[in-house]
Amino acid sequence: MSEHPYRLAVIVGSTREGRFAPVIANWFTRHAERHPHTDVDVIDLDAVRPYELRYGSEEYESFAKRVDEADAFVVITPEYNHSFPAPLKHAIDLLHAQWQAKPVGFVSYGGISGGLRAVEQLRLVFAELHATTVRDTVSFPLAGSLFDDAGNLHEPAAATKAADALLHQLTWWAVTLREARATRPYGGQVF
Repeated sequence: MSEHPYRLAVIVGSTREGRFAPVIANWFTRHAERHPHTDVDVIDLDAVRPYELRYGSEEYESFAKRVDEADAFVVITPEYNHSFPAPLKHAIDLLHAQWQAKPVGFVSYGGISGGLRAVEQLRLVFAELHATTVRDTVSFPLAGSLFDDAGNLHEPAAATKAADALLHQLTWWAVTLREARATRPYGGQVF
């Protein structure tokens, strides 16, 4: 394991008014910050406002830099109509090389499926960007009923175990791919 922490960007993918995303993001971020070797940067798309970003603007450059500096990502996504939110897709599509050769994990929430249909579609999107998605996810079916008013889980054991598995996978991939990119920069070529 590298002695240097890796940068984990937690991308909050919902921008809807009244969204539940901050509850999920706060829970996951608190958990991730307790993991060794992890430096967490929360990128909330509600603050980034991806539809307003224009190439070359200060806001665009700031978003691109934060994504570029990340060694790994966790995308927090709801499931809307069996898919993920449009602003999340737009934010992903704004960049290309910044995602390459980096691992992506998912924390999802929604109705009975817990957002897993959104995650499966996001795996295809990130594959096209040459990012590596990790297998394990954290999923919250009927999420509103799982948390108290303070944003704590009523029964945290299963979600904590899933978050630990996700973070262990991301840590391995983040450190391994960071070292690989330093040795041989990734350019999308076939070797």
